Amino acid sequence: MATHPDIAHRRSLIRAALGASALTLAHRTAIAQEAWPAKPVRVIVPFPAGGVVDLVTRAVTDRLAVTLKQPFLVEARPGANGNIGTEAAARAAPDGYTLLAATPATVTQPLLSPGSVKYKASDFTGVGSIGAPPNLFVVAPKVPVQTLKELVAFARSGANTLSVTNPGVGTSNHLGQELFFSLAGLQTLNVRYPGQPQMIPDLAAGLVQFGLVTAALALPHVREGRLRALAIGAPKRWSELPQVPTLAEAGFGQAMFLPWYGLAAPVGTPRPIVSRLSDEIQSALATPEVSGRLEKMGAYITPGSADAFDALMRSESTRWAQVIRQRNIQSES
Repeated sequence: MATHPDIAHRRSLIRAALGASALTLAHRTAIAQEAWPAKPVRVIVPFPAGGVVDLVTRAVTDRLAVTLKQPFLVEARPGANGNIGTEAAARAAPDGYTLLAATPATVTQPLLSPGSVKYKASDFTGVGSIGAPPNLFVVAPKVPVQTLKELVAFARSGANTLSVTNPGVGTSNHLGQELFFSLAGLQTLNVRYPGQPQMIPDLAAGLVQFGLVTAALALPHVREGRLRALAIGAPKRWSELPQVPTLAEAGFGQAMFLPWYGLAAPVGTPRPIVSRLSDEIQSALATPEVSGRLEKMGAYITPGSADAFDALMRSESTRWAQVIRQRNIQSES
């Protein structure tokens, strides 16, 4: 049946109007994204100011503020093993003006407390990787071991239950050592601390026997003999402590884990903004200013695309879910 000319004409007008509206919307969206950032960008760090996550994040955001000509306001919102700040970031508008300093806790905390944590790893999209500060496997000087294999034999001897530091359930230090214990077949006594600065004095005094400590924090204590380093969780030896073997050299390569840090955005953040941020982060990491700051912290610089960082976050969620099940790790909240 032929269409009446008037109906065909009206349909043509409607299609033209819809097309014009779509083009106008696309144009406005493009202009808005092109103008980004038009105001300061908030970067939520879900851990205390002055900590490793805060310092690694600022090494990059200070540079982004210069290249993007807008302040990047780093806001420390600690509490509940990172959940308070991370939840705030998850609830933020996906407009490119709120970012999260993402860490392994971003993906592990929802696994530990699925009923009480009010966000999921899938609430975020990866923007860019920054760096990975390695951990040192350390013991108190009083512990009669010189290597990780000797530590395992000591813990299995039946003389005592190995006491270990735990700076927060689900933190990278905690899960990294649980991965090692799982592979070594050890059961341990966890001693809970609010953070690494609080646990280091007890380790040095021998009140607790073993712990994973961020390399930069442990360095002065190892140099002065207050802690003994058995291995470093890194792909190669650290120039600051060249005598300390890697996990692979110590015989536990499968326990290798670098605590990755990067920036993530609420899911739904426009792709052009995510891509631009990713490019800017990688450019920042290539500068001597930023790379020098990270290297002083002992951090391995880990540039990569937004897609690569997003894939890392997803794969880490799968990896740690298995460790959490095997070790029966439960949130204390």
